[in-house]
Amino acid sequence: MTDSASTRTPAPARRIRPALLLAAYVLALGLIAFSPSPVDRPAAGLLLRFDAWMPGSHGALEFTANVLLFVPLGVLLALQLPRRAAWVAVVAGTAASVAIEMVQAVLLPERVAAPSDVLANTIGAAAGVLLLGLLRRRRSP
Repeated sequence: MTDSASTRTPAPARRIRPALLLAAYVLALGLIAFSPSPVDRPAAGLLLRFDAWMPGSHGALEFTANVLLFVPLGVLLALQLPRRAAWVAVVAGTAASVAIEMVQAVLLPERVAAPSDVLANTIGAAAGVLLLGLLRRRRSP
């Protein structure tokens, strides 16, 4: 008979992979957020045609993309925290979003800083934390 505690991976080892994923994600997020020109510029013509066909779609698409962009941040940050402190990942996601928008407003003249981006990013981080919570509940007996 084996002891289930002895077959578990130690807590620090369980956090290494999510920490590496978090580092890679933050690097990718930085490249996207601090790119001197808008990342959707190559698709501008297509987005304009789509918006002409379905007015308001560009704004909805951009908002949804911002939500989805921050879901991994919520998950990966929450994995680094004790379960009871997972809400801190939402606060950190909001703070990161505010910092990104401030840098874009001050240092990147081709980028548009928008409060709606902070809202969308916060929703994304919160969705990531909730998703992780649901997955953890599903795994627990």
